[in-house]
Amino acid sequence: MPELPEVESVRRGLAGLVVGRRVVDVEVLHPRLVRRQPEGPAGFAGLLRGRALGEPRRRGKFLWLPLRPGHGTGSPTGPDGSSGRHDALVVHLGMSGQVRVVPADDPVHPHTRVVVRLDDGAGLRFVDMRMFGRLEVDELVPTVDVVGDTVPSLAVHIGRDPLDPAFDDAAWVERLRVRRTGLKRALLDQTLASGIGNIYADEALWRSRLHWARPTETLPRARARELLGHVRDVMSASMASGGTSFDALYVDVNGESGYYARDLAVYGREGQPCLRCGSPVRRDAWTNRSSFTCPACQPRPRRARP
Repeated sequence: MPELPEVESVRRGLAGLVVGRRVVDVEVLHPRLVRRQPEGPAGFAGLLRGRALGEPRRRGKFLWLPLRPGHGTGSPTGPDGSSGRHDALVVHLGMSGQVRVVPADDPVHPHTRVVVRLDDGAGLRFVDMRMFGRLEVDELVPTVDVVGDTVPSLAVHIGRDPLDPAFDDAAWVERLRVRRTGLKRALLDQTLASGIGNIYADEALWRSRLHWARPTETLPRARARELLGHVRDVMSASMASGGTSFDALYVDVNGESGYYARDLAVYGREGQPCLRCGSPVRRDAWTNRSSFTCPACQPRPRRARP
């Protein structure tokens, strides 16, 4: 499943290709991808036609492009371009979603679900084999912590991610330590901090020499800050490599894979030697997923959270 570094790679790719482009047409090839749009496929297309795409933004795994005033069918803007409401095209990649920017004559991938045609001849295509992703035109609403900042209403419950300049380290540490849960479950709690997925949680815990079942309330503040630093380091390193691709399900807007998989220290390396001590990496079943640890470097605590 694409995580924060993969979504950020898509955001950066879109920033260089579609900002300022106007939507001339929209084709919904499968209605499941716009299943949460109240007006359905026709309403989704109508809200996009004629609108210009703004600078893409992201919170956790939610990605959005603000929509500038336009005159598309169903557009909330008036003839003078004014409106009391501001919208955005919101994208969630789900498990296998891809956003591609391709020439108009590029062959249509068999798993293409939505095509957005732009005024420069390019096509913004949403490809999703498993169809757990989603697209929606949603209203932008003010955040509660930063004046002038807005997010889609779909993402107001999502916390800021650790790479966000407005992320509050001290608040995160205190909220983590009162959670009464296991460390990994807290790392994946998107209301605490968004965008930390299964891969990067395992990698950060390995760097911190912490087991995923360590109770959050037993972690000293200094160790919690250290763990947060490792989370940032892992995600930054992954973004520098374009994200983590294990197969063809994740690619960037140009169809290219990320290369951080070659640098993973523990995730997906069951039975292979730990890069720090040489002990075989262990895989544990965890909430319908897998957790990878070094049994020597990350011993299971006597008091563990299941």
